[in-house]
Amino acid sequence: MAVREHENRAIRLSMRPDRLTAEKCEQARECLSRCLLFSRLDDQQFETVLQHTRLAVLDENQRLFEQHQPAREIFLLHSGQIKLALTSPEGHEKVIDLIAPGVSFAEAVMFSGNHVYPVTATALVRSEVWGIDAATYEEILRQSTDACFAVMAQMSRRLHWQIAELDRLTLHNAAFRVISYLLEQLPSTHRHASQMQLDAPKHVIASRLSITPETLSRIFSRLSRDGHIDIMDNTITINDIERLRAYLQDGDLRSG
Repeated sequence: MAVREHENRAIRLSMRPDRLTAEKCEQARECLSRCLLFSRLDDQQFETVLQHTRLAVLDENQRLFEQHQPAREIFLLHSGQIKLALTSPEGHEKVIDLIAPGVSFAEAVMFSGNHVYPVTATALVRSEVWGIDAATYEEILRQSTDACFAVMAQMSRRLHWQIAELDRLTLHNAAFRVISYLLEQLPSTHRHASQMQLDAPKHVIASRLSITPETLSRIFSRLSRDGHIDIMDNTITINDIERLRAYLQDGDLRSG
């Protein structure tokens, strides 16, 4: 119990609201204005949101919030990377999503009945996160049809992504998931050899794809042995992007 209380205290301290400096306020203004959730607000509504926005600076592996913790804020990642994960009663972790800069998260909590976070959010690297007071934003939604449509558009995007994710995790084998993940890290315009950095530790990527770390390593080794990729630590070079894309389209993949 003492350990858990200490962890919660650390979370609260990391999120202590500080008045934003002029520089940070301008950064918040720029970042929020590019986010779909706030793009349809009028000037007064946008300023109200800014007045109820604070910055959380998280060290590597520091938690932003915990599963089942009361939800009072929605978030927008400014820099770094955030892992969203479910933890089972037995302590097993399942990575649900990896949040990249510019992406909002936890906004769906506003529309849930119990107003608690359903997942735990942890910084994979040093991260800066904008925290926006959920009650303030919810009140704006009650007054603005345009803002409501912006939220509906965001929820629609998430729903389409989740349907595609469900399809990938339930209807395709491990090799398909790994190759699909690799290709998603590249711009769709890339056609030939391309180099990329893995955006998370390999055990996190494995959990994200619902496979074991051993299976991920085995698939990477097979792809490397077959000449499709070259691996050097966390750097992966895809030697023939079009061939891997053709594999996904044709379903010409063996079981992982």
